[in-house]
This record gives sequence, C-alpha cells and structure tokens, in this order.
Amino acid sequence: MTLDPVLSAKGTRLNKRGLETRQSLLAVARRCLAAGGPDAVSASLIAREAGVTWGTVQHQFGDVDGLWAALLEDVLGEGAATALPVPASADLGKRVEAVIGSLWAAMDLPAFRAIHNLRQALPRSRDELEATYPLTAAAIVRWDESWRSTMEQAFAGLAVDPVKLERVRSLLPGAMRGLHSEQYLSSYTDLAEARRGLVEAVTSYLEKGNR
Repeated sequence: MTLDPVLSAKGTRLNKRGLETRQSLLAVARRCLAAGGPDAVSASLIAREAGVTWGTVQHQFGDVDGLWAALLEDVLGEGAATALPVPASADLGKRVEAVIGSLWAAMDLPAFRAIHNLRQALPRSRDELEATYPLTAAAIVRWDESWRSTMEQAFAGLAVDPVKLERVRSLLPGAMRGLHSEQYLSSYTDLAEARRGLVEAVTSYLEKGNR
C-alpha cells in the first residue's frame, strides 16, 4: 500500500527534512498542550519550543487553524491504528464495561489531555468555530465520526437499538470527563463504584426494548 505524500500548506511535497520538522512541531504541540497552563494553546510558544520561526509553521500548516487541524488528524490517525479492546462476547454488560474502561484509561494519556485542552480553548459556538477555525472544525467532525464508528463496532452483533446507542455515544465522553475530573477535587466519591454504576446504568438502558 502506497501512502499519499505529505504536503506543505502550499501544496508542495515535503522532503525528509520537512517531514521531520512537521513531526517535531506536532510532537511539541502535543507536549505543550498536554502540560496545560495559560500559554499552552499558543502557536508562537510551540514554534519557540520547537526552535523554528513562525514562517516555518506557516510553510507547514498555513496558519494556527492548519496547525490545530493537523494535530487533531495526527492523534486521530494514531488512535485509528489501535482497535478498541472490546471482548467478542454476547454479554452486553461486558462490552459496556470494556468501552468505559478504555475511555477511562485514555483520559490519562498525554494526547488526550492535549486535545482536551485545545478544545477547551476553541470557540464554544459552532458557527464561530466554523468561521474562525474551519479546518479545525472539520477535523473535530471527523473525530466525532470516528467515535460513532468505534461505538458501532464495539456493539456489533448485539441487538442494540441504534437510536439508544447514538444517545450513549453522545453521553459517554462528557460523563467520563466529569468522573475523571472528580478525582482532582476534595471529594469522598468512590470513583470505582461510580464507574460501576455508570456501566450498570448504560447496560440497563441499552437492554430495555422501548425507547
């Protein structure tokens, strides 16, 4: 299988050095965004940390919109190469538990923290996001499509209502982020029990025949 050539923002094919610069910038962007802080979502900071000029960033990505879109695509491509470890079981509860467990583990990964911090800094309004960062918005749409496909594959072969599965697909990322953030608060919540409750609730919801 022949991979498509990686192009600069101007459409020229990147040579070996250009590819190395691109990957270095994306790696630095991940690191800066994962670390968080007030300056984390700064393309200028990323350029300085990578030891390149803003002109190099423009050559590679065009602008900050192109940089964020490329980062999203890079992380998405990395995740797409790894299948969600869901057991080939007819037990719905085990499938739900595997999905929730995988999401929980992913939230501690630097790539997840980087994307989370990036998306927190982007405009909340969909119209504003698409107008200001059209490439980034399109990449987020592809993330959403990939997550939908992942959920469909995770429950393939089971008699699960597709409407309910779509609702669960929309619910889980936010629910998991909420539980995950709870561990950083002064709290007496037993997070293991909370996740168990979420598994049981989602399983019960998907098992019921009526919407």
